Amino acid sequence: MVCTEARPKAQRNNSAMVRTGRSVLLFLLALTVLSPLVLYTRRLSVALNPIQRKDLPGEIANQGLGVKASSRLNALPLETVSSLKEPVGVVFSEEPRDLSNESIESKDQESTPRKKANRALSEVTAADGAGSKEDGLIDQVTRQEGQDGSLVSSSIDQQEKATGSQQQSSSEASSLETPAKVLVENPQKESTDVKSKNMALPDTRVRNIKDQLIKAKVYLGLGAIRANSQYLRDLRQRIREVQKVLGDATKDSDLPKNANEKVKALEQTLIKGKQTQDDCSVVVKKLRAMLHSAEEQLLAQKKQTVFLTQLAAKTLPKGLHCLPLRLANEYFSLDSVQQQFPNHEKLDDPKLYHYALFSDNILATAVVVNSTVLNAKHPSRHVFHIVTDRLNYAPMKMWFLSNPPGKATIEVQNIDEFTWLNETYSPVLKQLGSQSMIDYYFRAQRANSDSNLKYRNPKYLSMLNHLRFYLPEIYPKLDKMVFLDDDVVVKKDLTGLWSIDMKGKVNGAVETCGESFHRFDRYLNFSNPVIAKNFDPHACGWAFGMNVFDLAEWRRQDITEIYHSWQKLNEDRLLWKLGTLPPGLITFWNKTFPLNRSWHVLGLGYNPHVNSRDIERAAVIHYNGNMKPWLEIGLPKFRSYWSKYLYYDQPFLRECNINP
Repeated sequence: MVCTEARPKAQRNNSAMVRTGRSVLLFLLALTVLSPLVLYTRRLSVALNPIQRKDLPGEIANQGLGVKASSRLNALPLETVSSLKEPVGVVFSEEPRDLSNESIESKDQESTPRKKANRALSEVTAADGAGSKEDGLIDQVTRQEGQDGSLVSSSIDQQEKATGSQQQSSSEASSLETPAKVLVENPQKESTDVKSKNMALPDTRVRNIKDQLIKAKVYLGLGAIRANSQYLRDLRQRIREVQKVLGDATKDSDLPKNANEKVKALEQTLIKGKQTQDDCSVVVKKLRAMLHSAEEQLLAQKKQTVFLTQLAAKTLPKGLHCLPLRLANEYFSLDSVQQQFPNHEKLDDPKLYHYALFSDNILATAVVVNSTVLNAKHPSRHVFHIVTDRLNYAPMKMWFLSNPPGKATIEVQNIDEFTWLNETYSPVLKQLGSQSMIDYYFRAQRANSDSNLKYRNPKYLSMLNHLRFYLPEIYPKLDKMVFLDDDVVVKKDLTGLWSIDMKGKVNGAVETCGESFHRFDRYLNFSNPVIAKNFDPHACGWAFGMNVFDLAEWRRQDITEIYHSWQKLNEDRLLWKLGTLPPGLITFWNKTFPLNRSWHVLGLGYNPHVNSRDIERAAVIHYNGNMKPWLEIGLPKFRSYWSKYLYYDQPFLRECNINP
């Protein structure tokens, strides 16, 4: 009975052990098979949920390897990285490298550890508030060079270093599965950065070659190296070879194919010289001497540039000399009836829009008239009063007789026919004709002559330049006029100027308060008590070139007499130098109404960085300065605004070979 009962109990125990073994086996099977599937599925779900990011540029150039990465930078969701609250752009420092050893560095590129991040990526154009959003790094450096005349190579080096570091960090970050930091570019600056990168890199090899040449020239002057005649000959030979391959190259694409070979040969020679000369203090002294010599040469070049610019500004191009001769010959072949302009009855009508223009430059005058008429809403209501000298009177008339300004009315007068304008009436006319004035500004060999080349320009001794102070006497029947210089271009309709309420002021002009050199103390001598007592040295100046004059108010306040009294006080030139702006500032002191700046934009004759948006919005643009658009030294970027108002197929222009 006992054995019968024990057998079923043992069977039950064996069955329980079998079931337990099966359960354990199934659990282990599930653990080894299903766990990898779960983990892979989880990683796959994370990888398939990328963050919303801004696309980086399609092709990121690798500066060190010269390889373009076709893949874009991917990153994990920011929500899964608890340590990152906001993506931070980082650039990594990168030591300068020798471009001639690119192949050696390329092999070691992968083994180079990533540099420590040194600063956050900033917006490179934040400092230029007045510039457009498209201005890049190169444009900023160019503006800086134009302002202070300093060298900009160091700024370009820093720019290239930042660009190269940015590319390095981008390529490294793309290879990391879970990057610690994400490089995010500002979408507003993305195109600017790419543009700057493409513009900054092309001349890297050229500048490296020039640096090697400077180093070689330093070695040539060291005593220890000069003692080794064989090495000295080799070094000079290498320098000549490199100078020959460099030539006039300004960018890498200009270099010949054998440039790298010649540069490497020079570098090997310099390495030998470095082993010979190990005294750093001698090298430093030599570099300082070379720097001092370069500064002296730069100063001499600047002086020569100023002289040549002034000379070019005063020189009459061959075409502009030919034009009045051809026109005068044609004019005197006409009979007296053909020499007259129509619409004489409009010349004194105060209800029309009258312009005063005093010039001896036929081509410039034509542009002013054409641009004004073509942009006028009602050309038939515009009247132009042109005054020139006796030499250009016939050619000026002939130009507008053969090229009439549409429906507008025109008048040309000869200043020599103004009999009332004589030395008895005008103090400035008496001064301009005096021998002492001519000697002061044009006799360089005299001890008492003025050394400033700016004043050695015939226009300062021309009465046409001072005729603007006699507008009420020239046009006694008119109450309001707009005065235009011959170096302006009118881009919009100007009839709105006649409806401006000038609040009792005589002169309407655009103020020039943007820079310190446009203040009164830059034009007047405030060391003189007469000037210091009557004027504020920090007062805003204003521009001649486009002015609205209330002639009725002018006559009531007797402005011409104020001008005469100040001219008499300045007979010895102690209050101001020659010119019309200083007496204009004095004469219209507290009598000038400030116009909106969009009426008149200046600087196109000396400043290459005039804002293009200001030019587009301007009613009148002014080529004040030496770089006039009709001269070869004119700024090419602004010349088209002027040349578009000349018809170059006109026979007289073709005969004198005047081209755009």
